[in-house]
Amino acid sequence: MKIESLRIGMKVLHPQYGSGSVKAISEFAAEIQFDDGNKRTVAPEPSGMEPLEPHAAVSGLNMPLTQFVNETVAAAIAKLGLQKPDSVVDQLGVRWHGGKVVLHPADATLQTKEVPLEVFFHKIVMVRNNLRVLEQKINAHEKLSDGEKVEMQQYITKSYGSLTTFNVLFKDKEEQF
Repeated sequence: MKIESLRIGMKVLHPQYGSGSVKAISEFAAEIQFDDGNKRTVAPEPSGMEPLEPHAAVSGLNMPLTQFVNETVAAAIAKLGLQKPDSVVDQLGVRWHGGKVVLHPADATLQTKEVPLEVFFHKIVMVRNNLRVLEQKINAHEKLSDGEKVEMQQYITKSYGSLTTFNVLFKDKEEQF
């Protein structure tokens, strides 16, 4: 394995020391934190070290790059649970289609603000989706203790609770907060 192919955080497999994670990279060697708890400086090429994660070479790809990128991005969006703005409006209750949110300031000399309900709803759904992604990232975080995860989850739960006011906008109950 060439030093140029290493990245910080990359998982690697050393024939003698086992699996580990790249912590630092210099010109000829890399500092690896091995799963046995030891940190070692290793020259990857002569040691026979290999990537532990599967890698893909795009150079031999037999499809247009644009198609490859589009399919990859679409898969990432689907995995994260993010949605296109058009599909968000489908979740909006029919009675709200074409509606608007009107904000009247207490000071009558100030201008009223009107926002199309579809735009407002899209923003609410994006907050929900971002909270879901944050929740997944917290749960999967390897350095947070269970107590820290629970503490952070409480803030997310409180945010969901605050957003229940907007449940009236959703067409289907299973989409609500």
